[in-house]
Amino acid sequence: MLFDLRSRHRRRAVQATYLILAVLMGGGLVLFGVGTGTGGGGLLNALGGGGSGDGQSQVVSQEETAALKQIKLNPNDAQAWGTLLQARWATAINGNNVGPAGFTTAGKNELGRAIQAWNRYAQLTPTPDSALATLAARAYVGLGNYAGAASAWEVETATTPTEPKGFECLAVNAYAAGETRKGDLATAKALKLTPKLSQITTKLTLTQAKSSSTFARNLAAAQC
Repeated sequence: MLFDLRSRHRRRAVQATYLILAVLMGGGLVLFGVGTGTGGGGLLNALGGGGSGDGQSQVVSQEETAALKQIKLNPNDAQAWGTLLQARWATAINGNNVGPAGFTTAGKNELGRAIQAWNRYAQLTPTPDSALATLAARAYVGLGNYAGAASAWEVETATTPTEPKGFECLAVNAYAAGETRKGDLATAKALKLTPKLSQITTKLTLTQAKSSSTFARNLAAAQC
C-alpha cells in the first residue's frame, strides 16, 4: 500500500528514493532473476554474491554483451531483449550512476537504453513479464517520463490483475503525467482490490496525488 509522504521524513525519503529503490526493489528483481523468465539465476549468481563496484560493472557489461550477441544472431529473441533490459537497468543503478538527487547523466543515458530494450521486448511477446514491466516503469520515472511509466504499469497490471499495488502505481504515475481519466480508472480498481481496513488511507493518498502533480511524482519515485 502507498503511504502518505506528508510525514516529516518525506524529503529525506524522496532524496534517497532512487538509490534505495534500485537496491531494495529493482535490484532484487535483477539480482535474483525473479519473474523475468530469462533463466540463469539472475546477476547474483554471476557476481558470486558480492564484489566491488568495478567488478559489478564488469559483470553487467558481460551480461549486456552476451545479450547483444544473442540479439545479433536473432533480433526477434524476446528473452534476449529482456536480459538486455535487466543488464542496462543494473548498469544504471550502479553506485557511480546514482546520486542524492537521483540518476546522473550517465545513469539517465543507461535508463534510456534500458527503455529501448523494453520497447523491443514488449513488441516481441504477447505476455510481457510483470517484473520487466516494473523495471521499465522505474526507468521511465528516472527520466521523468510519467506517461511512459503509466503505460508500463498498465502492462504490469494486465499480468497481475488481482494485485492492488500495480493499480496504485498506475494511478500515481497517470496523475503525475496529467492523465486524469486513466488515473481515476486505476484508482477505482486499486480501491476495489484493497482490503477495507486500508481503503481510506489509500483513497486519501491517491486523492492527494490527483490534486498535486508534485506529490504524485514524489510518490511515484518513492513508492513505485
